[in-house]
Amino acid sequence: MPPDLKLVIRLQEIDNQLADLTREITALPKHTAEIERKLVSHERKLEADRAALIGNQKERKKCEGDIQIQEQKISKLKDQMIQAKTNEQYRAFQNEIEFCQKEVRRLEDRILELMGEAELLEKNVKGAESALKTERAQVEAEKQQARDRTAVDETAASALRQERTAIAAKTAPATYQLYERVRKNRRGIAVAEAVDGRCSACQLALRPQFAQELKRGDKVMSCESCQRILYYNPPVAIEDLSGTVTPAAHP
Repeated sequence: MPPDLKLVIRLQEIDNQLADLTREITALPKHTAEIERKLVSHERKLEADRAALIGNQKERKKCEGDIQIQEQKISKLKDQMIQAKTNEQYRAFQNEIEFCQKEVRRLEDRILELMGEAELLEKNVKGAESALKTERAQVEAEKQQARDRTAVDETAASALRQERTAIAAKTAPATYQLYERVRKNRRGIAVAEAVDGRCSACQLALRPQFAQELKRGDKVMSCESCQRILYYNPPVAIEDLSGTVTPAAHP
């Protein structure tokens, strides 16, 4: 295999690894942002429940205050009713008392409704507070893992880039330019293995004469269809059960 071919094969491996690392480095902040967004959403829901609970308590206090006002009015009206001098005055006081009593019953019914709502709100608030405490710890742990993973990926990427620079410098300019041109035109894949007489990238069959030249391995060759740089790995000899060495079929 020509030295330049070995170099571009390694370049392709490095570029594939760098692409994987770049995707992961890019994806980690998005993942962190997503889990933080969910946490903020849950925090807002908790705040809304807390606000609703406070509003519930305020309304109950107001209802209780209004009941006291109505009861005071009833007491005064009863005193005034005793002093009524005509039946019409008496009935008027009686009607006002009945109206106040209805208002008291309405307020008492509302207080009962509010108590039921408050019970559910308190349950929701306590449950959300407990869940948020756990979620915050999980989010912080995941953020730290993302930071750690990013640091590892960036260190690995830096080492790969240094190796890539060194390999690119060793590669013949024409071969390196061919590699870069094909890589840009073929979505990052510039090198492919020839398997079973076909280019493993585009899957088109190689001409027999072309395949024979490729197997000789005395020059850098490109697929006649997709222009990717091709390489051929001969079958590896394996030892059979009798101890004799036989060539293995190519996968």
